[in-house]
Amino acid sequence: MKKVLIIGASILQLPAIKKAKEMGAYVGVVDYNPEAVGIKFADEFFNVSTIDIEGVAEVAASFKPDGIMTLATDMPMRSIAAACEKLGLHGISFDTAVKSTDKGEMIRAFEENNVEHPWFFIIGDEAEFEKNISSISYPCIMKPTDNSGSRGVVLAHNEEELKAEYGYSKSSSRGGGVIIEEYLEGNEVSVEVMVVSGEPTVLQITDKLTTGAPHFVEMGHSQPSRLPADTQAAIRDLASRAAKAVGIQDGPAHVEIMVTKTGPKMIELGARMGGDCITTHLVPLSTGIDMVKATLQIACGEPADITKKFDKGSAIRYFNVPAGTIKSIEGAETAEKIEGIKEISFVKNVGDKVGSIDSSTDRVGFVIAQAETSEEAVSICEKAIKAITITIEE
Repeated sequence: MKKVLIIGASILQLPAIKKAKEMGAYVGVVDYNPEAVGIKFADEFFNVSTIDIEGVAEVAASFKPDGIMTLATDMPMRSIAAACEKLGLHGISFDTAVKSTDKGEMIRAFEENNVEHPWFFIIGDEAEFEKNISSISYPCIMKPTDNSGSRGVVLAHNEEELKAEYGYSKSSSRGGGVIIEEYLEGNEVSVEVMVVSGEPTVLQITDKLTTGAPHFVEMGHSQPSRLPADTQAAIRDLASRAAKAVGIQDGPAHVEIMVTKTGPKMIELGARMGGDCITTHLVPLSTGIDMVKATLQIACGEPADITKKFDKGSAIRYFNVPAGTIKSIEGAETAEKIEGIKEISFVKNVGDKVGSIDSSTDRVGFVIAQAETSEEAVSICEKAIKAITITIEE
């Protein structure tokens, strides 16, 4: 029996915990929260923070896993890399973990390896901010160097706006650093990649729907991409070169790219599986590839099946509701009966407060669909959302 250590036991990690058990593994989970939902599905629980690098390495040394992984979260990657290096397991190096979680180090790696990217300024403190502000052109994007989920991301149209939003962006940074970069316009996509022995394979390209300025929170995804074949080929090439630039040797990469008028440019990447149900639900529904299983197999040094089984369409759409308190949710049972609907989920319920959508944690819930094409899958999601009434009290 293989032993797998999963870093994190929140709802994000449930698909990995359940899949590992389904594969017959003995599963340990690490989380700072003793009430984390995934604990009851695992065999052992270690009450350690996922970002406690030394703590996770110590847990790994005592647990002696065959593989270590997390799902859809960036910050545990440094803990995983340190533990994998210590035990000689398959995974990313600590250097790669830094380059894939610190946006400043990441964009420097892109520049050094001729990977197309926006212009940028890395700002460590207020003095550096003041020093560089006269060199910045507008509009521009400002975001923390070490956070995710659209936290602290803002669009500034002029110097006055940039100065006004600096504190907001900085407050979402664990280390206080921000990156200011070119505002890329075009079609945003994400790319799911699996790297085996240093060779990247693109599994799927996802079209994205966001709230747009100022926070760019993702509100929908669909597969496969509807972009032209030559554009998709350029996206695949860029995603593969980006994964190599940060040094990923074995494991997944979630790559975000903007297709601009002058071609695809990198936004950022994570050396892990994508979130928002992209890798756990949409990739299997559109390709037949079980990406969670493949990630577990690669982490354990086993061969993984990443060949496409079929070509279908899949999509996810998030509910967009006004701010207030949820008074009622009606119509979900009717929506579930719509042909093609695979899942309807609410992360906020009756009585919960809803604010403006400034980050991914502000969303109320989602619907997921499968169809013959991505257009049909999106249409089914939209039909289901219309069938559900979420009443909000101001």
